[in-house]
Amino acid sequence: MSKCLGAILSVVVFLVVSSSAVWAGDMEVLGVKFPGEKTIEGKILKLNGVTYRKAMGIVKVYAAGLYLENPSQDPKEVIESEQVKHLLTHYLTKKATAKKIQEGFLEVIKECNPPELVAANQADIEKYASWLDKDMAPGLTSSSTYVPGKGLTMTYQGEVRGTIPGRTFMQMYYRYNVGEKAPKNIRKGLLGL
Repeated sequence: MSKCLGAILSVVVFLVVSSSAVWAGDMEVLGVKFPGEKTIEGKILKLNGVTYRKAMGIVKVYAAGLYLENPSQDPKEVIESEQVKHLLTHYLTKKATAKKIQEGFLEVIKECNPPELVAANQADIEKYASWLDKDMAPGLTSSSTYVPGKGLTMTYQGEVRGTIPGRTFMQMYYRYNVGEKAPKNIRKGLLGL
């Protein structure tokens, strides 16, 4: 085998190994199965990572999976990239009341974004929080889907609640999930770390 062909094969093997290291494949967390791929808006998205939240270390609140067109462990890429993104959350408790979910969302999105950005986008933050208006229970889901040129669409308990257009709120939303100040286990799980 020529040196040139050997070098090309080495590069191909490296690229295959590198790309598969980012794609999570099928995964299960807290008994919730997340398929390795989903077709959203006509695009094949791959499972980037999964995470979960427990309250007081014992109450299983939810399991969540992040799907991306181009999986990445780079939080900046996940937050800023213009690609279809889908975050699916399966609730596991009836203690996740609308009030707790709304309060938690408002608190964390403010903590994870610069104050001036929060102030400038307060109306969108409040609109999104208003869509979280029903108590959750085991088996119920919520999802947020970003489509470039359209915006971030919230589906809550199977009902499309609305879309916040543009990319600014989407970036704030993903900073809330995988940014520097996001809860550590949520961030690491969704990034597949």
